[in-house]
Amino acid sequence: MRNISFDVPEIDYLQLMERLKGYAYPRDKVTKLLCSGELVRIRKGLYLSTTTSIPYSKEILANLIYGPSYVSLEYALQHHGLIPEAVRVITSVTTGRKKRYRTPVGIFDYAHLPERCFAPGSQYEPVDSTRSYMIASPAKDLFDTLFLRYPSVRFAEIEAHLFENMRIDEDEFSRIDFSGIEALLKQCHRPSIRALRQLVQRRKNRDQTPNFYIIYIESMANCMYNSL
Repeated sequence: MRNISFDVPEIDYLQLMERLKGYAYPRDKVTKLLCSGELVRIRKGLYLSTTTSIPYSKEILANLIYGPSYVSLEYALQHHGLIPEAVRVITSVTTGRKKRYRTPVGIFDYAHLPERCFAPGSQYEPVDSTRSYMIASPAKDLFDTLFLRYPSVRFAEIEAHLFENMRIDEDEFSRIDFSGIEALLKQCHRPSIRALRQLVQRRKNRDQTPNFYIIYIESMANCMYNSL
């Protein structure tokens, strides 16, 4: 019996049929591979090979199970180091309908995001030299989470909500670059997104405003030095 090997562990139906094209009855071979545990069926048309030396990626699977989609929301918040909690469900956003898939390797959740909000701020993250997946940038992840999970948060509540309720790391928040979704922040009128935009702008203005007390002390020190 010939051993079947694959270059990557995540395999769709077309890749599988291409690999098995030398068999007279490729579908029978698929059944045998599933029964032996060499293949694991994730959903219709998507499989994992258990014989590759490369570990599979849940994030790649998330992109493949249902699309168009990219990893976002709670799972991405954890991935970016913005929250301390471990997140078991792989969460994504999609322009399609809301879905949940229970698979042998975990639960995959998909929340609907309007198409106008979908593309800006998503990025490719490498797994290795040949594989990558799409995930929300830290800025887009906060946008998606506030837009979908907490749409009614107001500016007066935004800091407490982010840093206490959601337990966003404030130091990590201060390092987030929002320039990639600046237009999206301006175009969206949902209360929580307006609040996020105002918070980002206020902190930006604060960082750019000179500290006049420090300037005064430095000026006085220079005067004293020059008078000696």
